[in-house]
Amino acid sequence: MKKHPVLVNSALIAVPLAAMAISIFFGKYQATPRDILSILISRLWPEVGRSPSPMLEVALLHVRLPRVLLAMLVGMSLSISGASYQGLFRNPLVSSHILGVASGASFGAAIAILYSAPPIVVQLSAFCFGLLAVGIALAISSLYRTSSTLTLVLVGMITTAFFSSLVSYLTYTADANLKLPAIVFWLMGSLSAASLKNLEFAIVPMAVGITALLAIRWRINVLSMGEDEAKALGINTGRLRFMIVLCCTLITSASVCVSGVIGWIGLIIPHFARMIVGPDHKALLPACLSIGGVYLLLVDNLARTLTNAEIPLGILTGIIGAPVFAYLLTRGERWS
Repeated sequence: MKKHPVLVNSALIAVPLAAMAISIFFGKYQATPRDILSILISRLWPEVGRSPSPMLEVALLHVRLPRVLLAMLVGMSLSISGASYQGLFRNPLVSSHILGVASGASFGAAIAILYSAPPIVVQLSAFCFGLLAVGIALAISSLYRTSSTLTLVLVGMITTAFFSSLVSYLTYTADANLKLPAIVFWLMGSLSAASLKNLEFAIVPMAVGITALLAIRWRINVLSMGEDEAKALGINTGRLRFMIVLCCTLITSASVCVSGVIGWIGLIIPHFARMIVGPDHKALLPACLSIGGVYLLLVDNLARTLTNAEIPLGILTGIIGAPVFAYLLTRGERWS
């Protein structure tokens, strides 16, 4: 596929659009293409058409469409963050949660749930604590004489373990009948609460972070060759590393605060994208956006339709991601 870039690029654009169009039909309220077209026309040109069902219109525009868009955005954000971190740390085993953003966001959400905060406060608390966790990791790493990426990874592990312990303490002390189920369900990851407000809350930090990463993706190529080579080419590695971490933290925190903890996407999607377009980050990051968005959208469709009760996304991504990653290891994929 690498020999046909036009075909690959066309597929990376067409497949997400097709997946979004198909996903609109998934839900408890059955809708035909004619119904959806009538609803869209009635909203755009009220004098021309009329909605076939007010209830279906509400389900489509205020529940189903925001959920589809949010699934795409979360998948895109986690995958491009994982690919950027893999390039920064020159390690294919790194994911978007490497610096403790997920555990920090989980702690923030758990605190808000414990005190019966409204959903918007839960999201805001998760977002802020996700940023705080990475800020603590950066602050601790700056105390060491060496500013290597290995030090940053180790500090990220420390931060993750610390906030994970705090989350465990909150779940241990939470009311078993009221608070504990809500905290556990949030930690499993889900888009069941997707709405226009959630979409508005997350889209700005996601758009800013993704745009910035796309703008500097050629510099990630230089950084992935090693710090000495990057410095020889005139790159300020410290500033570039901070910018990548900031952008990845911004979009990952925004993702986690609206969807909970969804694992494996930032780990395995960059591998698939690398198999299709190669290791060049100028093509890799856009490919991750396309593949990651489609992947999470399809998983969310499965979560809604496999059983009567919705399955948390974190469970499905783990069930799918673990054997897929094992398969990638058996292929002996080489990091280049």
